[in-house]
Amino acid sequence: MGSLDILLCFAGIVGCIHATEMTAEQWRKVIDINTTGSFLCAQAAAKQMQNQNTGGTIVFTASISGRRVNFPQPQSAYNVSKAAVVAMKDSLAAEWARYGIRVNSISPGYMDTVLNEGEGLEEARGIWASRNPMGRMGAVGELDGVVVLLCSRAGSYINGADFVVDGGATVF
Repeated sequence: MGSLDILLCFAGIVGCIHATEMTAEQWRKVIDINTTGSFLCAQAAAKQMQNQNTGGTIVFTASISGRRVNFPQPQSAYNVSKAAVVAMKDSLAAEWARYGIRVNSISPGYMDTVLNEGEGLEEARGIWASRNPMGRMGAVGELDGVVVLLCSRAGSYINGADFVVDGGATVF
């Protein structure tokens, strides 16, 4: 099937549980999927890229949640998992650059996706939009440009970067 050149790690779950009520299993599930899962996928891809001697690109999905505390939802495990993804990106970018493997991440703000829909989120969605200079959540497709940049020749000298795509939410 050819060489493995690009890995996009987009998996992630959120657990909105108060820290005093969260079980160890609930904590581990979020950390395991968001952080450990991303690491294991990157590790497997990097081994293949090294064996091919072709280099490659790995892009993690982090979050603005790895940079600041979310409100009004309680989600300490998610925030910790995404902060870990940003730190992991730095470590792997430094370690694997000598193999021609670039590792970067994207930190979306609140996006209008399945993670942020459902019963009981109407009030939170209003708060998120009101705290964003653009007055809304991100739309599906608004991360595409950054992904294309990081995976193309135009991004071939970008390594260890985290692109915040949040409509300006983190400027407050």
